[in-house]
Parts: sequence; structure tokens; C-alpha cells
Amino acid sequence: MTMNFFRGVMGGQPAGPQPTGAETIHKLCDRVASSTLLEDRRDAVRALKSLSKKYRLEVGTQAMDHLVHILQTDRSDSEILGYALDTLYNIICNDEEEEQDESEDMAAAPPIPVSGKHKNVPVSDENAQKQEEDLGVLFTDKFLGDSENVTLLLTLLEEFDFHVRWPGVKLLTALLKNQCNQVQGVILVSPMGVSRLMDLLADSREVIRNDGLLLLQQLTKGNAAIQKIVAFENAFERLLDIITEEGSSDGGIVVEDCLLLLVNLLKNNSSNQNFFKEGSYIQRMKPWFEVGDDNSGWSAQKVTNLHLMLQLVRVMVSPVNSPGATSSCQKSMYQCGLLQQLCTILMATGVPADILTETINTVSEVIRGSQINQDYFASVNAPSNPPRPAIVVLLMSMVNERQPFVLRCAVLYCFQCFLYKNQKGQGEIVATLLPSTIDANSISAGQLLCGGLFSADSLSNWCAAVALAHALQDNLTQKEQLLRVQLATSLGKPPVSLLQQCTNILSQGDKINRRGSKVQTRVGLLMLLCTWISNCPIAVTHFLHNQENVPFLTGQISENLGEDERLVQGLCALLLGICIYYNDNSLENYTKEKLKQLIEKRIGKENFVEKLGFVTKHELYSRAAQKPQPVFPSPEQMLFDHEFTKLVKELEGVITKAVHKTSEEEKKEEEVKKTLEQHDSIVIQYKDLIRDQDTQIQELREQVSTLSLNSEQMQNQITQQQSQIQQHKDQYNILKLKLGKDSQGLSSSHGEGAHVNGLHSEELSQLREEVEELRRQHTLQHTQLSDKDSLINTLRCGAAAAAQTAEGGTGGSDNTELLGEVESLRSRVQAQCAEISQLQTERLELIRRAEAVSSAPASSSESSADTVTVSELESRLAAQTTEAERLKEECRGLREGHAGLEQQLASAQSTVAIEQTEKTKLQQEVQESKKEQDDLLMLLADQDQKILNLKQRLRDLGETVRETICSYCRPRPCSQTTEEDPPPQKFKGLCYYYCFSGGRWSC
Repeated sequence: MTMNFFRGVMGGQPAGPQPTGAETIHKLCDRVASSTLLEDRRDAVRALKSLSKKYRLEVGTQAMDHLVHILQTDRSDSEILGYALDTLYNIICNDEEEEQDESEDMAAAPPIPVSGKHKNVPVSDENAQKQEEDLGVLFTDKFLGDSENVTLLLTLLEEFDFHVRWPGVKLLTALLKNQCNQVQGVILVSPMGVSRLMDLLADSREVIRNDGLLLLQQLTKGNAAIQKIVAFENAFERLLDIITEEGSSDGGIVVEDCLLLLVNLLKNNSSNQNFFKEGSYIQRMKPWFEVGDDNSGWSAQKVTNLHLMLQLVRVMVSPVNSPGATSSCQKSMYQCGLLQQLCTILMATGVPADILTETINTVSEVIRGSQINQDYFASVNAPSNPPRPAIVVLLMSMVNERQPFVLRCAVLYCFQCFLYKNQKGQGEIVATLLPSTIDANSISAGQLLCGGLFSADSLSNWCAAVALAHALQDNLTQKEQLLRVQLATSLGKPPVSLLQQCTNILSQGDKINRRGSKVQTRVGLLMLLCTWISNCPIAVTHFLHNQENVPFLTGQISENLGEDERLVQGLCALLLGICIYYNDNSLENYTKEKLKQLIEKRIGKENFVEKLGFVTKHELYSRAAQKPQPVFPSPEQMLFDHEFTKLVKELEGVITKAVHKTSEEEKKEEEVKKTLEQHDSIVIQYKDLIRDQDTQIQELREQVSTLSLNSEQMQNQITQQQSQIQQHKDQYNILKLKLGKDSQGLSSSHGEGAHVNGLHSEELSQLREEVEELRRQHTLQHTQLSDKDSLINTLRCGAAAAAQTAEGGTGGSDNTELLGEVESLRSRVQAQCAEISQLQTERLELIRRAEAVSSAPASSSESSADTVTVSELESRLAAQTTEAERLKEECRGLREGHAGLEQQLASAQSTVAIEQTEKTKLQQEVQESKKEQDDLLMLLADQDQKILNLKQRLRDLGETVRETICSYCRPRPCSQTTEEDPPPQKFKGLCYYYCFSGGRWSC
């Protein structure tokens, strides 16, 4: 049947020997290259496609160039393009499914003889798979020999025809699998290359969309630039929409592909992580974890999807990310309720073990180092009766040897993350170990840790020791508090401290029967003790107070034990080194010097340093130092904690130096420390002085601004009062003129009464209008006087505050004068207001009299009285004008006072600048003197060493060298020096004299 099909394509063949596969493929390639009819070329390409799986090598070597030419020239025919793309895909792809299809085709089709290595010869499956992979890489390199071929494929992806776009997507995916970096480079420089691939996600045909997801997965592997471009092509929005459409965690394999692509885009890519957070995509992750109350029937796909979802959350808050980005994501997860949802899964029932383990790890990293998240986690309770804190429930699983190993590791990691940079949580955990009034029937975290620490399971011992060490990490207060913990080991015996009980178990070693590695228990206890007493001299004193501890450590270090015990020896050396480095010499028998002498006598310094190096040279040490999460293939390899590796790295060097130091070097170091402390105290004093001066300057500036404001307000008030006085003066002049006219009218004859009465009527109407105007002005003046009173009160308060805060004799006197002037101004303003009120009253009286004149003739005595009244008013107005001038003079005085305050401020600023310059000079002098001292001591040490070397050489040559000290070199009090002696010099606390006979300075 197959050969008949070929005959139909190639034309009729005479009866005779059947052509081989290579010959058939050669003829088909000739037909593709030479045929002018599109139908003939299409049939030939279709035939090549059917042979491409079985005769992969022949088709790849002979037909690839012809197929690429078809893609370039026959763009108008989608069918031939599809055949060509499928053929190229078959010869390049190495997928197992394709291999299975190939084997099925080979079994069904009749055998066609081939030449060379592709003859039917028996080969193993492994060799066959390797051979096929080599072919795929070979043909991929051939196709990528011209980078324009990849650009051509990207152009073909713009075709909407299914038979072109789908095989094009598959072919590009196969190329990426075989030569990812090379294809990524071409796509990256291709204009709109990534955008064309992103359009595949919007294709309505699910097959193309799903294969587009697989293509983007391969494209984004390990290339941060492409990852950024894909992210900014709105990939997050599209992928999250697809996940929602497919059912989130209940969806199928499409959801898995979307999640894998999201992980590729976000992992180790800080730019994309920030874009994901800023785009509020973290909030869209919360519905993924709403698994419901009925958790039965978890399908394998759902478990896989949830694993990837949890992994995506961990990518955003991974400890390897920058602290700022991690903290921001943790905050967003708490605010949107994602952490609460994860804790719900954590405490739910019916959740598969692997999902529960991964959820614990995820919650661990969400709360790690975030105080608000750690506080929330501490408040979570398990749905039990009675309710118990989630931490207690998790610790119960950690110390239970029946629980899976990976689950116990996850719980330990969760506990470590809860205590990471959480001094509040550390205090709460240690408090459960201290004597208290807690109900004895309740289970606390401290009880569980103690139970695990002293159980018969070595893994529980190690986990409890590491967990307790994290409760003490970088917390001196809790290290001292834990020294108060007392344990009742058995009935009838006095309680012992927790520290002593740990050392007792450590000293018993192999005598106790335990399940698991015995080395693991001792390593855990040694890590706990090293963390406990490091940077805590009180704990070191308690440890050394037990007379058995130091002999035990020296005995362990000095013994020659097997390979497994080397790590224990190294940790014992580390513990003893910590006792030396953090020793405050409070115990006479175990001072720093005596411990070093003990090491030199019983162990040897070089041997001690060598044993100390066993810790960092251990292979499991390097593995634990890589990341905080405890991940181990088996319980026996669980020996080191990540935080402990950092402590070892910090202390190894300083302990080595401390062991090799002599007592003289330690004394010199102490003197240097004291000198530095003195220098630091001087610098602190100068800083405090400058801070005080800055405060004083700021206060003076505020006072100047306040007084300037008060001065402006007073000037405005004076101006207003002057204008009011001028207005009153004008009004009084008008009244006086009117009263004069009235008097002249009264002296005229009685016969002119009717005419005068008419004039008086007109004048009375004008006076009434003026009275109304004066009343309105009077009301306005009362309002202005109220405002003035409030301003004067403000001035008085400001002046009082200025008088209290001013420092120095000059500043205090100026402020006192200002306060007095303000009070004087206020009294004058009030006096003027009273005078204005009186003038208003007199004006009303004059108006009333004028009205009386209009009704009846006035007597001559009344006219004279009015004249006297007007004269008094004029005199008062003149007095007020004089007072206004005097107020102006006082205002000028206030301005001069303000100018004086500004000069004082400028003087204070110059004083601060001078003091700052003096401080800088003093600091430079301290540095120069310190440098000179160090240089001189180095010169003295070098000269002494040279003299010793010369003396030794003389002795080696047989000369007799006498050790003599001249009178100048002998220590003498300063009072015994002669006038010829240079003055003694003090360096580093020692007194040096110049030796004339030796020609050098001597101590």
C-alpha cells in the first residue's frame, strides 16, 4: 500500500527491484525542486512528510534546503506550507511521543531497505534515544545556520490559518528545546518577535493557545531580557485570566502550563517581581487557595496545580530576593488576606501531606522577618477543643517521630522563620520555659521543646536544640533569662539548670540508647550551647562554673577518634574557643590566660586550630550554608543549621587569633580599646554640644520671627489709630463751624425767626444724618478695639515666651524691654480708646444741644459754654496727635531692638562655625597623634628585632654578648632625669626615654 502511494506520486514504475528509501527520498526532492506545478510540489512534500519519521536522517540531509525554499516561495498556499513545517518538525523534534509514533509506524509499515547505520540492526533503547537526540541537535544546527530561517518562522506565525500556525508553533518549540540560547538570541533582536509569540495566547483555538504556552515556557528559560519583554507585553494579565477561566486549582494541565510560565517569568527576576506586585496581581492569587471545607477527592492534577501556586508565592518572598522587595510582598500578602487563607489550609483537615508540607514552607517564608505577619501567625489557633496555638500544634508534629521527615523539616523551618528577627516572639517562647502560673494541664511550646530535647529520638533532639537556639539568636536578654530555667530530672532530687542538663547529656554520649544517629544528638546540643553562650559573658561564667565541663571538652578535643567523631571534636573546640573569647575573667580558675595555657598544655595550639577547622571542612556544612531552609535527603544528614553556619564563619577567625595572642598583646588591645572609647566619648560630647547649639539657634530664629511679626502688627495698629484720630479731628472741625453759625443766627433779630428756623431745619436734617454716620463708625470702632485687644494679648503671650526662652544677659534684657514696651503700648491704646469713647459722648451732647437751639433761642451763657467745650476738644486732639508722634518714635526703637537681636543671631552662628572648626582640628590632631604613636612603636619593634638578630648572629659566630642595660635605659622616675635628657614621651600608656649610649629610645 505504501509503495503504491509513492508510485502515485512519482508516476508509474516498471516491474523490477523496489527502490530504497534513500532513492525514493532523492526522487521526491528532485520533484520538489524541479516541478513547476504547485500540485506536484505539494504532493511531493506530502510524501516527504509521511517518510520523515521513518527515514529521519535521509529526509533531514536531502530535503531540508528544499523545504526551507518552499517556505520562502510558496507563501500563498497554506497546505504546502503546513506539510513543509510538519516535515521539518518531524526531523528536528526529539519528543518521546513522536518516537512512539515512529515506532508504531515502523511496526505497521513494510520494511524498506536502507543503507548505512540506519539498517535494521538491533540496538539498545538507550543508544537509540541518544542517537535520535544527536540527530535532532544536528538538524537544528543546520536549520539555524541561517538566522533568517527563524525570522521566517516568526513571519509565518502571523498567518491565521490553522495548518500553518500550529505546525509553526511546534517547530519553533522544538528548536528552542534543542538550541535554546541560539534561538533566544535571534528572537530577541527580531523586531516584534516576542510580540508575535504573545499573540498566540489570544488565539481562540485552544490547541494553538496551549502550544503557545509551551513555546513561551521554553523561550523564557534563563533569559532575563526576554522575561522582561514578555512581562511587559501584558503576560501576567493574560495568564491569570486563563487560569481563572480554566478553574484555578481545579483546572487541568493548561493551568499547570500557565503556572510554570509564571514561575519562569518571576523567579530570580526582581524587575518582573516588582511589576507583578505593583500591578496588584498578588491580590488575584488569594482565590486560588479557597479550597472549601470538603477537601476529599484531591485529584493528582489539583495537587500539582496547588504545588505550583504555592511555589509561585514562595518565589515572591524568597529569602534570596532583596530584603526591601521581600518585605513589600509580605506586607501585600497580609493586607489582601493571602496569609490568612494559607493559614486556613494549614489548619484544615483532609489536606494531602505533600500539600500540607509545602503550605508550611510557604507560610514560613511569608512571615520570615515581617513583624506584622509574625504577630498574626502567633495569634492563629488550631480548630481543636480546647483551641491551641498553631505554633504548639506544629511543634507537636516536629517532635513526633512518627510524622514524615519532610513534614518535620517544614515545621522546623516555620518555627525558625517565626523567630527570625522577632525578639517579641523569642521572649514569648522563652517565657513558656520560665516558672509561671500557667495551667499545668496545658501544653506550651517550651514543654514540647524540652520534651524533644531530652527524648530518645535523635532527630527530635536535633530539631528541638536548633529550635531553641533560634529562640536565643542575637538576643542577649533571652540568653540570660534562659539561665533561670530549672528542670526536675527525677523525684527526690534537686532541680538542675537547663544549661547543666544539656552538658550532662552531652558528657554521657554513647551511654544513652537512642533511635537514630548518636552524633546528631551531640551536634545539636553543641550548636545550642555555642549559640547560647556566644556574646553572653554571664552564660560563659555559668558554663565554666561547672568544674566538669572544661575537662570534658579538652578530653574530647585531644582524643584521636574516628571520622564520624571529627565533627564533634570541631564543635567542642568551637565551644571552648567561645569560652575564651567571651570570658570576662570573673572566675579565677578559668580566666582567658589560664584556659589558653590549658589548651597549649593538653591539646596544643596548632592541634586546637586544626580541630576547629573540621567544622567548616565538613561537606554538610557547605550544603547548610547555601539557604535557610533545612532540606536534607535523609535524617542522618541533618547536622547543620543555616544560622549556625553564619555564627561559625563569624567566630572561627577571632577564636584562632584569641588563642594565639599573648597576654601583652591582649593588654595592648585593651589599651587601644580604651583610647578609642575615650576618643568616641569626646566625639559624642562635641556632637551633643553642636546639637544643643543648633537647638538654641533655632529657638532664637523663632523668637526673631515672632518679634518681627509683633512689630508689624503694632505698626499697623498705630497707623489705624492715626487715621481714626484724623477722622475725628475733621468731624470736630465741622461741628465747630456749625455751632459758630448757630450762635450768629441766635444774635440776629427775632423778626428773622422764620428764616432762621428754616435754616435750622435743614441743618438739623444734616446733623441727624451725620449722627447716624457717627453711630455706624462708633460700632466699627468698637469692633476694631476688640480686635486690638486680642492682638495685644497675643503680643503679651509672645513677649512672655520670648523672655522665658532667651539665654544670656543681653538677650534677656532686650526681651524684658520689649515686654515692657508692649505693655505700655497696650495701656496707651486703651487710654486712646477711652478718650475716643468720651469724645463720642460729647459729640452726641453737642448734637442734642443743637437740636435744643433749633427749638428755642439759647441764652448767651449756653453759647459761651459750647465755645469752651469746643476749645477743650481741640486741645485733646492736639494731645492725641502728640501721642501718635511719640508712638512712632517708640516703634522705631522696637525696630532697632530687632536689629540687635539679628546681630546676636549672626554672632551665635559664627560662634558655632568656630567651634565646628576647632572640633575638626581636634579630630585631626587625635588621628595624627595616633598614627605617629603607631609608627613609632613599629619602628621600635623593628629596631629591637634587628638588635636581637644581630646579637644572635654574634653568638652564632662565637662572640660573647653581654646583656647590659645602661643607666638611661633603666626605668627612672621623671624627677631623676637630667637637663641633658630629652623629655620623656608617652605612647600607648608606656613612658619612653632616649638612651645616649644606645642611641635609641627605651621603655
